[in-house]
Amino acid sequence: MYTVREMYFGTREEFDYFQCLQCGCLQIAALPHDMSGFYPDGYYSFTAIDEASPGKKLRRFISRKRNEYALFRRGLVGRLLYALRRPVMPFESLHEVQGLKDKTVLDVGCGSGEFAHYLTELGIHIIGIDPFVRQDILYNNGLKILKKSLVDFSKETERLFDLIMFNHSFEHMPDPQETLHAASILLQHTGTIIIRIPTVSSYAWEHYRTNWVQLDAPRHLFLHSVESMRILAAHAGLVVSGIRYDSDELQFCGSEQYLKDIPLTSPHSYRICKESALFSKKDMERYKKQAAELNKQNRGDMAAFYLTKRP
Repeated sequence: MYTVREMYFGTREEFDYFQCLQCGCLQIAALPHDMSGFYPDGYYSFTAIDEASPGKKLRRFISRKRNEYALFRRGLVGRLLYALRRPVMPFESLHEVQGLKDKTVLDVGCGSGEFAHYLTELGIHIIGIDPFVRQDILYNNGLKILKKSLVDFSKETERLFDLIMFNHSFEHMPDPQETLHAASILLQHTGTIIIRIPTVSSYAWEHYRTNWVQLDAPRHLFLHSVESMRILAAHAGLVVSGIRYDSDELQFCGSEQYLKDIPLTSPHSYRICKESALFSKKDMERYKKQAAELNKQNRGDMAAFYLTKRP
């Protein structure tokens, strides 16, 4: 058993978690009756995308060129922009998917659809669903975000998808087994499910425990291990066909902040103020290097799990 504080906003409310001794999954002991208060207006994943601002046309062009290179590895302009600053969106997680422009994609728990919007701009056929958006969203580029849960969507549609993505949404879902079963129903026989999540099969959990930044109590309900993901997949008729670790320096600077009782959204947080005195430039370079090394060792605190249908 572990007692974990809410430290993203810094309310410091305490929640009990327990870790299974058999599969290693860490999960909240009791789901709060009302989760809405932990996803207030302004929560990052629900920030609206501004398509109308003319001042952002150049920024969108630059972003599209850089993202095109990040996803398809083509374009000289994009290559130069990518070298200057890499995108924060997880384009590299899609490199394993061949012929992406010919695929139908479902983005589950996508919030306002920022990543889906970027992919649509690059010609990817994608639909987003999220039960917590205020209403259905239709963007100018044709992207639709539906206000639905995956389970309800699976009961209403006859469509099948080549790729189903959970980009840091799976850990927020109260019934991962039911969710993954619904995803399996919607998946083409030759399709792929990508689940990007924080994982307790990591140095950061072992080292920081209840101050690990990716615990994010109480929003993260289940923090899976490699073993628990394999068990979930098997029950849904799936297999884990690959794992790609993609953790970054936040596992260190965020967790070190929590050790100092500084919330992630505090004005003193490095995440908010890059000039924060908490960490020097040398500290951050060391954290980035250590994160890259842990990813190579399969011990980073975030990973993309690739699931396919059992042969």
